[in-house]
Amino acid sequence: MTARPRVPVRPRVPVGLHDDEGRLTVLVVGLLVVALTLVLGGLSVTSVQISRMRLLDAADAAALDAVDDSTGRIHTDGVGASLPVDDATVQAAAADTLAGRELPPGVTSWQVAPGTGSPDGQTAVVRMRGEADLPLIGGLIRELGGSVTVTVESRARAGTTG
Repeated sequence: MTARPRVPVRPRVPVGLHDDEGRLTVLVVGLLVVALTLVLGGLSVTSVQISRMRLLDAADAAALDAVDDSTGRIHTDGVGASLPVDDATVQAAAADTLAGRELPPGVTSWQVAPGTGSPDGQTAVVRMRGEADLPLIGGLIRELGGSVTVTVESRARAGTTG
């Protein structure tokens, strides 16, 4: 009888255990992290945009109030092609309008920003700056010492017909 050559025997691996075990778990966890990041980012961007629109609404109201408050100057300055507007009237009307309104949801603070006034004596320009509150991650951003600041500008002009 001839002797068989000895072939090394591979150890048996229990069923279900392979060299790539656990890689699928890492992939799934990684994809979940990416998906959650995208969802939270989308929520935050949407929240900031909504806060921006609410600030713009308040700035529009302030600019219209400034032009409306300037109508008293018609008696002293007369009526031209448009109603006269000055910086002091625009700034005062903007501050009064903001003081008389409640902060909208999603906005933690607001103020009249530099640049509010009347650059040409006929147009009321109101600039506002506010801080937006972000859902879910707003507390984390505040803890890190940051915030999301939104600045908007609105213009109003009252023309005359004649």
